[in-house]
Amino acid sequence: MSEVAGTAETPTYRAGWIHYTNVAPILDPLTLPPGVTAITGVPTQMNAALLAGEVDIANISAVEFIRHADVLQALPDFSVAVLGPVYSVNLFHTRPLEDLRRVALTAQSAMSVALLEVLLRERGLSPVLERAEGPAQELLAAGYDGVLRIGNNALQEWYGVVGPLTPETTMTTLPHTGRGQGGTDITVTDLAEEWFRLTGHPFTFAVWAYRKDNPPPAALVQAMREARREGIGHLARVSAHHAELLGLPERVVQHYLWNFRYHLEAPDRLGLHEFADKAVPDHAPLTFGPRPGEEGGK
Repeated sequence: MSEVAGTAETPTYRAGWIHYTNVAPILDPLTLPPGVTAITGVPTQMNAALLAGEVDIANISAVEFIRHADVLQALPDFSVAVLGPVYSVNLFHTRPLEDLRRVALTAQSAMSVALLEVLLRERGLSPVLERAEGPAQELLAAGYDGVLRIGNNALQEWYGVVGPLTPETTMTTLPHTGRGQGGTDITVTDLAEEWFRLTGHPFTFAVWAYRKDNPPPAALVQAMREARREGIGHLARVSAHHAELLGLPERVVQHYLWNFRYHLEAPDRLGLHEFADKAVPDHAPLTFGPRPGEEGGK
């Protein structure tokens, strides 16, 4: 994990950010108010930090919010959700889904693993799931039939298999198959797209959660809302910056970012509750803070 300095000498509230490209429109422009500091890390690190009390708020995996709904609450209008493909939560595989025998799972994300388990269960499939890290093509060459990849690496590897774009193609018409190293045929299954095919609902990957007894200060939430407005309003600039960092075409990253739903609207909550019932049937009720303008709202 890495530290991001706040503006106060003595921090009173600690944030934990998973600063992948998918939240760049919120976190890139964000200036922390006095009394707030932040650290960054991968999803499993921030999930653990929030539950251990090492941070006070984090954009955590939705499944961890669901699993700990008895002690956690979420901001009412922040999410990382999509309706259809997400492009950065991918199962790379060399066999049809029905023929998968061994699948390598990343340890960086509990959310993607839980989603994959739900999708496999709904299809009546039960391949062996094993923890293994590394680029998808290396793990496929090592003998795995499927490899689950998330985040920036998954986006880069997805484009490496299905790209490049030509002037005649768009992100929505890119194929799901391509050739890997050594001419191996690789299929890329987008887990969010599979969820949409199964349910017809958006999939919410992350929420901004905090312990019910320690809600965030109003100044932090307002700063996050203003940063989101700034980032979405200047999406081309944000996309250009991250395209350079990722080594991807600008229009690929711009499509990737404008595809996200950042406001936890009613359809996103609907998909979140459906996933909760499928993944954690005995979960506690999901609760959210007051919306802006409501009594006690932030």
